[in-house]
Amino acid sequence: MFLEVLIGIASFLTLIYALDLFNRKSTNFNGKHTVITGGSSGIGKALAIELAKVGANITLLARNEERLAKAKAEIEKHLLEGRKVQTFSVDLSSDIKQVEKAFDEVYSTFGPVDVLFNCAGYATCGVFEETNIEDFKNMMNTNYFGSVYPTYVTIKNMKQRKQGHIVFVSSMGGQLGIFGLTAYSASKFAVRGFAESLFMEVKPYNIGVSVVFPPDTDTPGFENENKLKPEETKLICSSGGLFSPESVAKNIISGVESRKFLISCGLDGWALNAVTSGAAPPSSWMELITQVTVMGVLRIVMAFTSISHDKIAKEGRTKREGS
Repeated sequence: MFLEVLIGIASFLTLIYALDLFNRKSTNFNGKHTVITGGSSGIGKALAIELAKVGANITLLARNEERLAKAKAEIEKHLLEGRKVQTFSVDLSSDIKQVEKAFDEVYSTFGPVDVLFNCAGYATCGVFEETNIEDFKNMMNTNYFGSVYPTYVTIKNMKQRKQGHIVFVSSMGGQLGIFGLTAYSASKFAVRGFAESLFMEVKPYNIGVSVVFPPDTDTPGFENENKLKPEETKLICSSGGLFSPESVAKNIISGVESRKFLISCGLDGWALNAVTSGAAPPSSWMELITQVTVMGVLRIVMAFTSISHDKIAKEGRTKREGS
């Protein structure tokens, strides 16, 4: 009897998996026009290099012209025959009119956008009351509105063509609040909420939406944020390890190719995706079944993780008040 139940469960899961494979849509980057914001360094640049290897045409958008030029030269080494890369210097967070003007130039040279990667972002760390209120505004402008504006100016064309894909780069700090990241986490949580709402609106137009939750990644931005990061934040984040931008970029491409909504990196990222999936749209029946199966156990794990984080914060407070 027990064996028959196991065989039945295995057969059911195999059927679900087969149906997922049969019904799953996919994204092919070969010959597609991909736009990457924040593409002059870090995850954005690594993503551009990986896209070049699979035959994409690439547009990089960022503020620093010098870094854009260096990134372009590096990406050109990986382009397939007949493919191109171009760059535009623009502040994506300050004015929607500037963004519209930049995208008019993008369209006039490489044509409509097939896939938009919203990678622009940064982090400033610090205890809440010691964080300048301008940092809250600036991070919301860059991390949130820096994704909203490019999406706003591309979505109409995607709807008209009934095709496209929009990718938002949030953070594991956009899935759980972390000591010292009040400004950063708020901006990255906002990105997820925006992505979930947009998914519902554009699905009837055959437009895909993905939101990525990278872990700590070895980038120039991460190096800068570590200069002001409280010791408690460093201790809490250190358990997840440090990922290379190349490995994160490959995870993003794989997830977008499979048209996943939630894209994670590493085992911790996968577990956090599962336990925070909530009302997010499942990318497949198999993903949904897996999330339902493991969520109870992972909720207990996260409760103990939270206790551990609280202990670190308490010890840090003791040291601060004693110094």
